[in-house]
Amino acid sequence: MEISAITESVVSLFIIILVGVYGSRKKIITAEINKGLTDILIKIALPFMIVSSFMFTYDDTIKSNVLKTFYYSLGAYAVMAASSYFLLLPVKSNKKTILHFANIFVNTGYVGFPVLNSIFGSEGVIYGSIFNMFFVIFVWTYGIMLYKGKLERGYLKNEIISLMFNPSIIAVAVGIVIMVFDIEIKGALLSSIKSIGNITGPISMFIIGVILSNVKIKQHLKDWTVYYGIIIKLIIIPIIIYLISLLLKDSSKAVYSVIIMTAMPASAMTSILAESFNKEKEFAAIIVSATTLISLITVPVLIKLIT
Repeated sequence: MEISAITESVVSLFIIILVGVYGSRKKIITAEINKGLTDILIKIALPFMIVSSFMFTYDDTIKSNVLKTFYYSLGAYAVMAASSYFLLLPVKSNKKTILHFANIFVNTGYVGFPVLNSIFGSEGVIYGSIFNMFFVIFVWTYGIMLYKGKLERGYLKNEIISLMFNPSIIAVAVGIVIMVFDIEIKGALLSSIKSIGNITGPISMFIIGVILSNVKIKQHLKDWTVYYGIIIKLIIIPIIIYLISLLLKDSSKAVYSVIIMTAMPASAMTSILAESFNKEKEFAAIIVSATTLISLITVPVLIKLIT
């Protein structure tokens, strides 16, 4: 895919974000409606998109790449966590927690999947789904531990059990079954699954638009940790991941998909959990919003670099 087409795709997503900003400012998309959109995205649209991404003819290369993506994704999360820990040593207090979480947990569903779908089609979404599976697992274990400071007795066991029923995890499991057993889905069922999955992109961009519309950016412009955090998140860590990938001498779509996912902006969960645990709520919103906006520049540049 040519860089012009990639840029066009990302700009298209940004235009939809602006529509979300407009909808929020005009009170068309209220807080209640936005919560409903988020529920629809996470519990319905995104799982359907994941399942639909597995519905095409596989060759041995794709099946091999799916297996590669498991350990590539796991390795990427380990590198992101380690790199973030050392790079954030100069940052103190709860802002360090926010930035560390943001560095590890990227916006897979809201931005990552639409971008991968634009570049590699359904095949890219498959690899992104594997990456997202680790996101879901780690965000509700390590991610919660970051905000809480420690986990209560029995929490990890209960959370692992609940993960088994997470819609995205179930969708990946269903997709893998479809792939392994070459299950062919046709007709109205196939059309319905794909149609529901296709609303993931627009809904996710609306949600980001609402987030952006409610942030007072000016009062944070003098905070050096905002700029430092953005540079680490969108530039330094993706470059580290890319340089490590060169050692693998693997130019498959699987490794490219993982690299691209690590370059995505901070997950909205950064702000959601900051709100839940009352830790630097506005700072978290700024990081999510700023990385989302600036990624419109950094992501196309990274994609041009690796492809």
